[in-house]
Amino acid sequence: MTAYSVLDLVPVREGGTLGEAFEAASALAVAAEEAGCKRYWVAEHHAMEGIAGGATSVVLAHVGNATSTIRIGSGGIMLPNHTPFQIAEQFGTLDALFPGRVDLGLGRAPGAGPELQRALRKDLHRAAEMFPQDVVELMAHMDGTSEISPTPGLGAKPEFWMLGSSLFGASLAARLGIPYAFASHFAPDHLDAALELYRRNFEPSEACEKPHVMAAMNLFCAETEADAELLATSQMQAFVALRTGKPSKLKPPVEGYREQLPPTAQAMLAHIGQASAIGTPDQCAVAVREFVARTEADEIIFAGPTFDPQRRIDSLGRAMKALS
Repeated sequence: MTAYSVLDLVPVREGGTLGEAFEAASALAVAAEEAGCKRYWVAEHHAMEGIAGGATSVVLAHVGNATSTIRIGSGGIMLPNHTPFQIAEQFGTLDALFPGRVDLGLGRAPGAGPELQRALRKDLHRAAEMFPQDVVELMAHMDGTSEISPTPGLGAKPEFWMLGSSLFGASLAARLGIPYAFASHFAPDHLDAALELYRRNFEPSEACEKPHVMAAMNLFCAETEADAELLATSQMQAFVALRTGKPSKLKPPVEGYREQLPPTAQAMLAHIGQASAIGTPDQCAVAVREFVARTEADEIIFAGPTFDPQRRIDSLGRAMKALS
């Protein structure tokens, strides 16, 4: 049976505050838990005024205290931004606070310009080249095979995941024998090739006996198709702003937004939106099931920020009910 989860960027809406964003994050996680979702993940982004998940492990501690059964994790930690030892300490802490509930999803993309590199005191492109070795080092810190033992961290058993949108992450996940999550909600180009490579080359491990795939979808579910399309326009505006180098706080929905855009921007949204379920509960259920049939994914994780946080909770609830 397919499992369903939630990916949250912890959006900061226009006119809103960071405190409201964190309150909305915990409310979404509680709603996801009540709806039967398996995981709630937070994505790491830095120096973006509309995204509050930069201190990912801290946000997860906040969410963990608000929930009781849902798995919480990173979707993901961009390891080039950190040292493996620091992440071992952070997620060792989370594992001690919420035993048996913590996922550690790792990504390679530094996603940073020169200003952020200076702020982080890191050569992020060089760090990205070291990513495979750093993943192994991080695992060694937790299993006690490194030369130094972090406290907390030693003996911690988060569930490791590899995140990616290319063949690189798929290949590394297969070699390490860990689950693989593909960012198809915004980078669908290599989805099929990456999943095929991962499954073909998978090497069983103690943590994972067979390939295990998660794929991401955008989800906007409402009573009517028109309302769902309107709901999605806040994310559409965010995508356009990001791709044009003008990221901002999450904006209110705009009626007919897609049609107002130039053809190039409409094509960009159509391309990004390949892995999306936008519509009524029945329409969303059909779209999700067709995507599962195509990918044979073991899990689907739903992205899809809304300007009104309650609308995302309602969207998720409707979709989960239709999929049950």
